[in-house]
Amino acid sequence: MVYYGYDQVGGMGVSTRLPSPPPGFDELSVDEKLEYIQSLWDRIANDESSVPVPEWHREVLRERLEDRHLNPDDGLDWDEVRDQLKRDLDRRGGNR
Repeated sequence: MVYYGYDQVGGMGVSTRLPSPPPGFDELSVDEKLEYIQSLWDRIANDESSVPVPEWHREVLRERLEDRHLNPDDGLDWDEVRDQLKRDLDRRGGNR
């Protein structure tokens, strides 16, 4: 399997082949697989410079910050969002 990623100058490139999946991965439980994947992401994200942020992401953030500045009373605060999410999960039976 070939993996695509960003090279040092921010362009798409092809990286070396990696075992897919790594040895022993298939024997892990789903929870262990998710922990493994999370630990990989944590290692990657630990070095912010290794995770390039595309310019269009920056533009979306600028637009949202500007909208928030122009309309400070729009939107919900965190407590309202959390409560709404909990209600939605309860209705779907996901909060067991």
